[in-house]
Amino acid sequence: GDKAFAQFLTDEIKEEKKIQKHKSLPKISGGWELEVHGTEAKLVRKIAGEKITVTFNINNSIPPSDEEETQEEQKPDEQEPELTSTPNFVVEVIKDDTKQTLVLDCHYPEDEIGQEGEEESDIFTIREVSFQPTGESEWKDTNYTLNTDSLDWALYDHLMDFLADRGVDNTFADELIELSTALEHQEYIKFLEDLKSFVKCQ
Repeated sequence: GDKAFAQFLTDEIKEEKKIQKHKSLPKISGGWELEVHGTEAKLVRKIAGEKITVTFNINNSIPPSDEEETQEEQKPDEQEPELTSTPNFVVEVIKDDTKQTLVLDCHYPEDEIGQEGEEESDIFTIREVSFQPTGESEWKDTNYTLNTDSLDWALYDHLMDFLADRGVDNTFADELIELSTALEHQEYIKFLEDLKSFVKCQ
């Protein structure tokens, strides 16, 4: 059984490498620096008096596919639909002269992806906003967290503009999907390779 498993993995790795779009991770425009630790990625950008960091994790970032639809619509010679990684991401804005960090928890709404119709709509939304003490690694549940569901639209729009002024806009969100998808695929191939060595190990 293990031999067959290892052979399957070898073929699978070949296939995945064939369809791998990016040999190296795509860059994000606008002077963001990328740090990757396993499945977690962090983008950092400094502008006058501020440091902006965007963190995301590729685990569980691929939305579930609607199996039933694709079966019927797929023509026999078609490739499987491409998997896209749309992770939640957290934006932290740190001002040099304050002890607080503004934290915005953003995500890609599932129904928005791939709908080209409305040019105006944002491809990501802000879910929660809070202040956290700068430099604390553990967030405190005792800090007030604003959920945007019940938020005044004008305030929400200002928050979106605030992010856009700092380089977190639709273009950024699009590029983040590209980056995350490439990263996810790279990690998947690495996982298959590790699994193969593990299975082969006697």
